[in-house]
Amino acid sequence: MVWLLLVCLPPLAGALAYGRAPLFAWLTAGLMWIAAMGWAGDWPVLLTLLALLVYGGALSVFLNDSLRRQRVTAPIFKAFRKALPTMSQTEKDALEAGTVWWEGDLFSGNPDWRKLDGYPWPKLSEEEQSFLDNEVEELCRLTRDWECTQQQDMPLEVWQHIKDKGFLGMIIPKEYGGKGFSAYAHSQVITKLSTRSSAPAVTVMVPNSLGPAELLLHYGTPEQKEHYLPGLASGREIPAFALTSPWAGSDAASIPDAGVVCKGIWQGEEVLGMRVSFDKRYITLAPVCTVFGLAFRLYDPDGLLGGEQDIGITCALVPHDHPGVDIGRRHFPLNAVWMNGPVRGKDVFMPLDFIIGGPAMAGQGWRMLMECLAAGRSISLPGSNVGMQKLTARTVGAYARVRYQFKTQIGRFEGVEEALTRIGANTYLCDSARTMTAGAIDLGEKPSVVSAIVKYHVTERARQVVNDGMDVIGGKGICLGPQNFLGRAYQQIPVGITVEGANILTRSLILFGQGAIRCHPFVLAEMDAARRNDEDAFDEALWNHVGFTVNNAGRAFVMGMTGSHFVKVPANVAPQTRRYYQQLTRFSAAFAFIADISMGTLGGALKRKEKLSARLGDILSLMYLATATLKRFEAEGRQPADAPLMHWAIWDCMYRIQVAFEGVIANFPNKLFAFLLRRLIVFPLGRPYKVPSDRLGHEVASLLIDPSATRDRLTADVHLPDDIEEPVGALEAALLATVEAEPIEAKLKQAQRSGSFQPGLMTGGDVDEVWRRARDAGVITGAEYQLVERRNMLRDKVIRVDDFPYDFDLREAVAGMPDVSPARREAA
Repeated sequence: MVWLLLVCLPPLAGALAYGRAPLFAWLTAGLMWIAAMGWAGDWPVLLTLLALLVYGGALSVFLNDSLRRQRVTAPIFKAFRKALPTMSQTEKDALEAGTVWWEGDLFSGNPDWRKLDGYPWPKLSEEEQSFLDNEVEELCRLTRDWECTQQQDMPLEVWQHIKDKGFLGMIIPKEYGGKGFSAYAHSQVITKLSTRSSAPAVTVMVPNSLGPAELLLHYGTPEQKEHYLPGLASGREIPAFALTSPWAGSDAASIPDAGVVCKGIWQGEEVLGMRVSFDKRYITLAPVCTVFGLAFRLYDPDGLLGGEQDIGITCALVPHDHPGVDIGRRHFPLNAVWMNGPVRGKDVFMPLDFIIGGPAMAGQGWRMLMECLAAGRSISLPGSNVGMQKLTARTVGAYARVRYQFKTQIGRFEGVEEALTRIGANTYLCDSARTMTAGAIDLGEKPSVVSAIVKYHVTERARQVVNDGMDVIGGKGICLGPQNFLGRAYQQIPVGITVEGANILTRSLILFGQGAIRCHPFVLAEMDAARRNDEDAFDEALWNHVGFTVNNAGRAFVMGMTGSHFVKVPANVAPQTRRYYQQLTRFSAAFAFIADISMGTLGGALKRKEKLSARLGDILSLMYLATATLKRFEAEGRQPADAPLMHWAIWDCMYRIQVAFEGVIANFPNKLFAFLLRRLIVFPLGRPYKVPSDRLGHEVASLLIDPSATRDRLTADVHLPDDIEEPVGALEAALLATVEAEPIEAKLKQAQRSGSFQPGLMTGGDVDEVWRRARDAGVITGAEYQLVERRNMLRDKVIRVDDFPYDFDLREAVAGMPDVSPARREAA
């Protein structure tokens, strides 16, 4: 009987924790269990009474609000305040900027799947769809990426089309002459342009994300809006935003650029203004801008504004030709065409009216940037990188069907299949996250954590996708020229990895470092109460936090022991995805508990444990990516043909979540906690997920090399030229011709195997001679030969690479270049 009671203790505690039972239930159940143990174990009466008294007395302290606060909360509050690190206003603004959205549910340990189901899946309006089908399509047609990169600029007609058709004012309301488009429409435009060239994509996305227009819309004075927004919408004004300093980089809050409040002469009168010195670099569109936003720290040593001497980071709007401004020359970011360069100035006097929002917004720049950056990072980089992924999926899939090696289409080799699988599934997953996140912006959210998640993971997976694509196309990919459809994307992938917060720092410092405080239901409230010295508020947040932790421990334990088979999920989800919802609920509970244990045991040291923090951030991020994929599958009508893409993407996320959990546990400083976490909470019955199966991978790869509705949906935004002299146009035509010719190819092979056709020796070096002989021998008809001949012609266009004069025609263009003619080399 004693052993039975001992065995029942963990399930009893787990049930109470799972149901988040009130403390009174814990008291009652505990007293009953101790009494039963005393009776079954034949304890002395005094011992049983003593055990009941100790347990009941301990819990009674917590049941009495006054006693709990005096005896328990007060010393914890004192220690917490002492350990709480000081936080600058800049850090506070960064933490409080933006909103918490679906990621908060994932951090809660119990995601509300009905909430996810209720989020509308973004759709374009008729006007937005027409713009995509016409103006955007025409811009793609006008742009030739090779020509742009060779000239290092877009043709004038491309620039004019961008300005005339309102590309620079997509986010500006119609009342100011803009398009007033949704965030999703903005994302769709960037995605499509990026399948053609980074030149128009970046030129369009910068003014519509973190730039003067965005800041003016949210914070500008009426006069500033009326003055600048119509010009920005029409393209008369070209904007840039100068934030990054050579000495700050990703630590933008530490910019050394500074301004001092002072009096000076402006338009012939003495006015109150600022004397600003700044040195910025990596500023996109700076070389061609007519106005730029400028972030700097403003000081008021003489108290001319009547407040603090250190006012804080401030954002101003400065004309490019303002006295003292030096726009500088261009950078050359990995052979990209879009304009990028430095902006400098020394003791440049500006009136206070240059401050975005006017003098009242002095010192509010960092909050402004953090709130707007969340929206920009949710759209621009995910859109441009998904565009490159879609281009890769479309073109490399076709190439793998058209290109033969060892008398076999290379897409049929398992090694190539492996790369094609990653290309297809990662594209599906990243496009899901891009779309769902853009939809959040249109719902009015400013999800700072989610924006960091999609920025990091979409750019990292785009790197994987493009690398896989380059591996598949081999020599075709490494020879630059007009026929290379992937080389420039490969060159420029590191740009997305680097900008708007370097990926290494985003993963190790932001995803969990910021996410833990912003998404946790109680941590921010505890910190706020401690800073305000509000012990009552701290008491409430603290014990809710304790209950939250115990509840997630119990839920994770119970779900782990039962394989999460009994977790309730909405009845309307697709049957084939039900287990994913259950397992994600389990992982969410385990994550919430392990995050609390990490913060509780490591405290402020967790910030320095960047590898541990990064792995915790991976778990949160991967749960978000998986749920976005599930949401897409439901929103698109549970397309059966698309299911392999969904399954592989989610299996990959689940497997990576497990690896991240293992990384946290294996490196957890407290080994006792690590043991308990592994054996009782996270993996009590072992790891449920393995790598996605080869069978599933084969299904995904097949979707990329077979023309189908699924392939079209996956790559819906890719610009497809009709001209077969263009590489993508040639690939599209060659794929269809290859599929059409395959039955004829099979007919020829059968004739050769049966011995009814012997082509003889092929001594002319013509790989297509066999087809002419087969036609002449009557093995194939004349019509069939014409189909094969067209296929062969298109195949040759697809696999060709460009060649150039030995000096690339540079000798005449570069003065003083030495003679390296073949004759000169031979003589040497």
